[in-house]
Amino acid sequence: MSTRPRLLPWPNSAGKRCYLVTDDNSKSRLSRLADEMEAAQLNAGDQLLGHAGEMLVDHKAGKRELRFLAKCLCQALSDALLVAESRGGRLPVADGEPQDGPEDGPKLARGACE
Repeated sequence: MSTRPRLLPWPNSAGKRCYLVTDDNSKSRLSRLADEMEAAQLNAGDQLLGHAGEMLVDHKAGKRELRFLAKCLCQALSDALLVAESRGGRLPVADGEPQDGPEDGPKLARGACE
C-alpha cells in the first residue's frame, strides 16, 4: 500500500481536500481518472492563457470581459497549483531525507477568486 496519500484534483463532498491511498502504484481507475482530470485542467489553463493574451492586445475589451477573464485565470492558476502540489507530493524521496506528510511543506494561500 502506498504510504503517501495522493492529493486529488477535486474536493470532497464537504469542499475539503480529497486524498487517495492505493496499493497498486497509481494504476487504479481512480488514479487514472485523476491523471486525466489534471491533464484537462492544465490544458484548459494553457488555452485560457492564449486567449488572455489575445484579449489583452484587443483594446476593445471592456471591464466586464476583463473581470471575467481575471476570474477564469484565477481559477486556472488555482487548479495548476493544486496539480503541482499533488505531483510534487508524489515525487520519490531521496535516501536520507525526511518524508513529509500531506500537510507538511509550504502552505499555499488560497485567495478568493470570486
